[in-house]
Amino acid sequence: MQLKSITYPACPGGPAHKLAQPGTGCCPGRMQNSRSKPCSCPSLKLREVASMYFTMVAAFLVILVVALQGSVPRGSDFPYKVPLDPQGLLELSWNVSYPEQAVNFQLLIRDLQFGLLFGMSDRGEFENADLAVLWSDGHNSYFGDAWSDAKGQLHMDSQQDYQLLGARRAPEGLYLLFRRAFSTCDPKDYLIEDGTVHLIYGILEKPVHSLQAINISALHGGLQRVQLLKPNISIPELPRDMKSMEITAPDVVIPSQETTYWCYMAELPEGFPKHHIIMYEPVVTAGNEALVHHMEVFQCAAEFDSFPHYNGPCDSKMKPDRLNYCRHVLAAWAMGAQAFYYPEEAGLAFGGPGSSRYLRLEIHYHNPLVFKGRRDSSGIRLYYTATLRPYDAGIMELGLVYTPVMAIPPGEDSFILTGYCTDKCTQLALPAAGIRIFASQLHTHLAGRKVVTVLARDGREQQVVNADRHYSPHFQEIRMLKEVVAVFPGDELITTCTYNTEDRSRATVGGFGILEEMCVNYVHYYPQTQLELCKSAVDPGYLHRYFNLVNRFNDEEICMCPQVSVPQQFYSIPWNTFNRDVLKSLYSFAPISMHCNKSSAVRFPFSDPKSDDFWKELSAVNYPAKSQGNTCEQQWGQCRPQVPLRPQGLAINSKRNLASDFHSRALKTTTVKTLHMPLISQSRLRVRDVSAGQTPQQMGSGLSPGAGAP
Repeated sequence: MQLKSITYPACPGGPAHKLAQPGTGCCPGRMQNSRSKPCSCPSLKLREVASMYFTMVAAFLVILVVALQGSVPRGSDFPYKVPLDPQGLLELSWNVSYPEQAVNFQLLIRDLQFGLLFGMSDRGEFENADLAVLWSDGHNSYFGDAWSDAKGQLHMDSQQDYQLLGARRAPEGLYLLFRRAFSTCDPKDYLIEDGTVHLIYGILEKPVHSLQAINISALHGGLQRVQLLKPNISIPELPRDMKSMEITAPDVVIPSQETTYWCYMAELPEGFPKHHIIMYEPVVTAGNEALVHHMEVFQCAAEFDSFPHYNGPCDSKMKPDRLNYCRHVLAAWAMGAQAFYYPEEAGLAFGGPGSSRYLRLEIHYHNPLVFKGRRDSSGIRLYYTATLRPYDAGIMELGLVYTPVMAIPPGEDSFILTGYCTDKCTQLALPAAGIRIFASQLHTHLAGRKVVTVLARDGREQQVVNADRHYSPHFQEIRMLKEVVAVFPGDELITTCTYNTEDRSRATVGGFGILEEMCVNYVHYYPQTQLELCKSAVDPGYLHRYFNLVNRFNDEEICMCPQVSVPQQFYSIPWNTFNRDVLKSLYSFAPISMHCNKSSAVRFPFSDPKSDDFWKELSAVNYPAKSQGNTCEQQWGQCRPQVPLRPQGLAINSKRNLASDFHSRALKTTTVKTLHMPLISQSRLRVRDVSAGQTPQQMGSGLSPGAGAP
């Protein structure tokens, strides 16, 4: 049997061309190189015709024949590895060439039948996917670059960007080697960028005579999430006195259900002195590589002398409530991730005075085939040293406060919320030499689709700290940054989350519940400071004015009784266009309440209502807008428009009349009624503390008291 690769002429410039989003002014719908010269790609109509023609004559366009024999590639050539399917029949390995801007893949097929599909799509769908296809008609085998349309129909791509490098038989199966550029001169191709990539696969169980004969809906397939573009970071030298400690599950029986979160309590030895964690790596029980989805080790709050032992499902009613106070992340791993190394000048402190010796291991088991009786002792191995490094590493929370005042209407395909770590907070809390961010863990609940944190200085965006435009709440890991980000006093860290609530019938409010939402970036940095939480939320007083406005506009349909919680008020809103647009305007232009907290949950002085600084005016942040025309900048491997940072009124006596601006935007959303009610008092406006004079219960937040609780 022979494997035949089908190729077609490449677009001039090849991988050097960059992808532009349609309508952005960067050669809309086409590719463009770094000098902004348009690609000479064929039109979509011509491409479709060419694709159909080339598919019909595919058998005659063979330019490469590879014998299915040879030596097995070295594992060191492909350092990253992940099982694609729950049974482990498909194993993907890869490496990244940043000089060539390409990913090299090695796919091990342990039980090859009549071919398979492998590719990428926006959220793991088989529709509108970019695919490499290996198929057999029973006599010959073919490999080609294809794409699927909105109905799932396959088409051969007239430009073959999945390049076949070789195929080799081995005792364990067939090794298929191919490569793909990050970005190509092809609107049908997926742009490989930083962040999560949704990989899809499908197994062909019968011979097919043509690509069009493949029925995607009948395939045995699935998806796997990975970070393809791993940072090229050198491993620091490890000390000779390094020791290791395994925090692992005690031979548990994985429940025979698709999803399980398993919790296990461990503890450090009595009198364990201060050490620095300098690296950690996963410990996965052999045979369970496809079932252990991700794992985290949390340290418990030091305010409690003891924690009960527990070994069971995290959502069990038998789980002690005190385990909810084990929230300080020491280590996090997700499928496909390698060992995590701290910079040689810093380590994460644990043990010693002021540090709890109780740890909680949490393992997410993904068991879609519902295997029964499978035992597991997976966990995380911590490497630590008693020779302390120059700096303690710290973890800081950025984004939005866990409060229901931030909400997402139902039926939204792309709703944006933004949290701020303001210049006032960093000016007060950071040392003069600043801090260095070297890793980041993004976090939302089930509605999250995108998360981006940017660093701003003097009102201008400086750089992206971390961005995931294909974010999945089912794939969260601590990711080392490609370059260390320096943050100085007076800088701002702005975290923006995008949500999708198309499958929900009522508003989604912020909070701790899985059906509530969060917008968080846990940044890992050094040297450690007292600042542990730097987040914001809309001022509750302005949210109350919003409820009054929509209540009046909707003929008093919303319950405004004093005892009604914020979530209940959101649930009672009829989500027409007016109510949606005014809420978006509120979140874009209303003042924010800033939470600038120490690890003890005590706020820094300017956010203390008893402090003189609390009532000082804060000048509104004015971000000079960048051009939205045809000028483009090359960033994240693509050509994109320069987008201005959204203006946000932090506060408040500015020349711009905030009340009039917000009010006028509300008026523009409707011509049905005239609004006479003033939204915002024309008197002097001040930043307010979201919890000043209110308890969490009064706010309807459901917050639990505890160290570091926002």
